[in-house]
Amino acid sequence: MIREAEAEDTDGIWEIFQAVIMTESTYVFPSDTSREEFIMHWFAPYIKTYVYINNKGQIVGTYILKPNQIGLGDHIANGSYMIHPHYQGKGIGRRLGNHSIEIARLLGYYAIQFNVVVSTNLAAVRLWKDLGFKIIGTTPGGFRLQNREFVDTYTMYLSLG
Repeated sequence: MIREAEAEDTDGIWEIFQAVIMTESTYVFPSDTSREEFIMHWFAPYIKTYVYINNKGQIVGTYILKPNQIGLGDHIANGSYMIHPHYQGKGIGRRLGNHSIEIARLLGYYAIQFNVVVSTNLAAVRLWKDLGFKIIGTTPGGFRLQNREFVDTYTMYLSLG
């Protein structure tokens, strides 16, 4: 089940957030990101936060949807998605992706754009392409892996029109 997050979901989402950023291989958040920084990013007033609840009642995935830019750029959505590492590869990301596309349409967004998709995150790149996103740009060396290697990032885009 996917639903909008509630205040009591914060601990469950924080657990996922910590597990995902620990590798410093898919998100721009360093592994020492504080709980306060996480809350400011994942629960800001202009952000819609969602959770995926499994059949045992556990939060195993989450995503946020927000305007990609302020003002005259707020018609394009942006999102971030995280699945607890123990539950990756089970189709949860696809369900969250489809849900977010539906919600973005309901909220009146024109498109969804991801500004930083790490090129070495092959599962994410494949998923977003499967859902209709196109790579519209590449930033050479746009992401620094934990081992200090620089890899490219993609800007990915899906029109909702």
